[in-house]
Amino acid sequence: MEVDLGRVVLSKAGRDLGRLFVIIEIIDELYVLIADGDLRRIEKPKKKKIKHLGFTNKLSSELNNKLMNKDRVTNAEIRRYISSVNIEEIV
Repeated sequence: MEVDLGRVVLSKAGRDLGRLFVIIEIIDELYVLIADGDLRRIEKPKKKKIKHLGFTNKLSSELNNKLMNKDRVTNAEIRRYISSVNIEEIV
């Protein structure tokens, strides 16, 4: 699966195991910044290794466009998009 801004990912390791997040920034080929708008807010995202993430086919084009253009993304937008994703479809 491709690493894209706005893609929903599932944490496979760490304290946040099993939680859904959205990729908000790509640091390099090993790391990304993720946020869920709740415990990990957009203001303080979590740095996570890509190999510790399970990628979904869920990609928000709205969030992708905002993140690519460096527009403001709110925690509510991230929470709303993650809540629309059905976790049973992913696992």
